[in-house]
Amino acid sequence: MTTSPTASTSRNTSSSSPSQKPPLQDNKPKSTTFLYFLSPEVASYFVARNFRTNVFAAGGFAGAASRTVVSPLERLKIIQQVQPLSSDGQYKGVWRSLVRMWREEGFAGFMRGNGINCLRIVPYSAVQFTSYEQLKKFFTSHGSKELDTPKRLASGALAGITSVCTTYPLDLVRSRLSIATASISLQQSKPQTAAVPSIATVKLSSGFHTSSASLSASLPRAAAASAFSPSELTIWGMTLKIMREEGGIRGLYRGLITTAMGVAPYVGINFAAYEFLRGVITPPGKSSISRKLSCGALAGSISQTLTYPFDVLRRKMQMTGMKGGSIKYSGAFDALASILRAEGVQGLYRGLWPNLLKVAPSIATSFFTYELVKDFLLVR
Repeated sequence: MTTSPTASTSRNTSSSSPSQKPPLQDNKPKSTTFLYFLSPEVASYFVARNFRTNVFAAGGFAGAASRTVVSPLERLKIIQQVQPLSSDGQYKGVWRSLVRMWREEGFAGFMRGNGINCLRIVPYSAVQFTSYEQLKKFFTSHGSKELDTPKRLASGALAGITSVCTTYPLDLVRSRLSIATASISLQQSKPQTAAVPSIATVKLSSGFHTSSASLSASLPRAAAASAFSPSELTIWGMTLKIMREEGGIRGLYRGLITTAMGVAPYVGINFAAYEFLRGVITPPGKSSISRKLSCGALAGSISQTLTYPFDVLRRKMQMTGMKGGSIKYSGAFDALASILRAEGVQGLYRGLWPNLLKVAPSIATSFFTYELVKDFLLVR
């Protein structure tokens, strides 16, 4: 029996599902329908621009969600990275340090620096995901070539450098705010000849601390009041303080090269490991939420462990020049040599454990939120 072309076309049109539509129609917003009939080239431009916008927005959402979830561990990691090995009142142990942070500063201590961290991570993550997607298209000539592991690594590395150069001043200010209210000394401990502790050793503390019966505990709090004014414990105030005391805008980019050297391999390995693990852990028909989260957690843990020494160097360089501290390095190699000389190789991995506790849920949340938001925006 022969079916008329008209009837066949009508039946196919009515029974077709969204997945059977041509790729251009699938992602083409309704606003470009008229342009598509006038000029496919113009419509394709607007479709591509809409895709980039959705990826950018999804990346921003992913960054904010992932960092807020692990804000207490993020701050603890920074404190443990920059506190001298022989410093008084060190933060030791993950749980004990978190309890101490809560007792001394309350919930505000857990979220200290998270505002600027989100302000930094939203554009950082958005630029990173968008750059990665565009670089993948570039290296594969828009899908005409295979995307192998070296190309994934290169795409991720370049995306990491792009994103970190875009938002680095916010990262530095966030690091300063994270340790500004921590009750630790940035100076090495020295034997005291007098019975009364000297207040000359400037310690940084929070204005939210309550009174303590211990004189040694109250001294850093009193000293902190003179070290930082309330206005300087804000994003804008700390930014102005750095520019005023450390050479203007140049001071906001202290440690940028070291950071870029560490971020490039970290982001490259992170993206490459995640996409590899997605192929192994989430084959077709087995892409559950728990499997997707596991891919992100494993990818983040692998990449962070391999590149963690660069992160320690970055924090050390960011603390250079901060008043009240003895952290003074002329450059990245000087910082590396000083750490190895004073603390050995283990000095390059200080704070790794709380950082892994942070990275696993953070990266898992980041990738999952990114894919969720991107899929939601693309199907609208």
